[in-house]
Amino acid sequence: MEHDCGFNKGKKWFRYRAAAIIVEDNCVLFAGNETDTYFYSIGGAVYMGETAEDAVKREVFEETGVDYEIDHLAVIHENFFYEKAGTLKNRDCHEIAFYFMMKPRGTKELNSNSFTQGVRETMHWIPIEDLDKYKAYPSFMKEYLQNEHCGIEHIVTDERK
Repeated sequence: MEHDCGFNKGKKWFRYRAAAIIVEDNCVLFAGNETDTYFYSIGGAVYMGETAEDAVKREVFEETGVDYEIDHLAVIHENFFYEKAGTLKNRDCHEIAFYFMMKPRGTKELNSNSFTQGVRETMHWIPIEDLDKYKAYPSFMKEYLQNEHCGIEHIVTDERK
């Protein structure tokens, strides 16, 4: 088992994450599972000694069963949230995530057989224009995908409530 770049300190949790923005036919790919009540971006923890680029390619393959290529680093996301359930129950969370725009493949076909903490993950192509109708994180995704960008954006979100 590899070691994630993250740690716990009391009721606080930190992690370094690499994530993918995968768009095909005006839809963006999110993951879900039968335990969580929301959708989340494709990606996961960066391992010690692993680059963010290698981590995102590994995570995308693990979750989708498909080798996607990186187009470019799009967003550095500082994410603050309070987790009320699951393995991080009652934790104040701080996450730094590198979001990579992946190159489209021209098909939504996947070969997913992914599990997270023993629970099967499901892949969901959500129309970008309908993203606000879903509980999907990161919350910046719809606005980001509907605007033009140049360079790397730094986005901070604070979901603690």
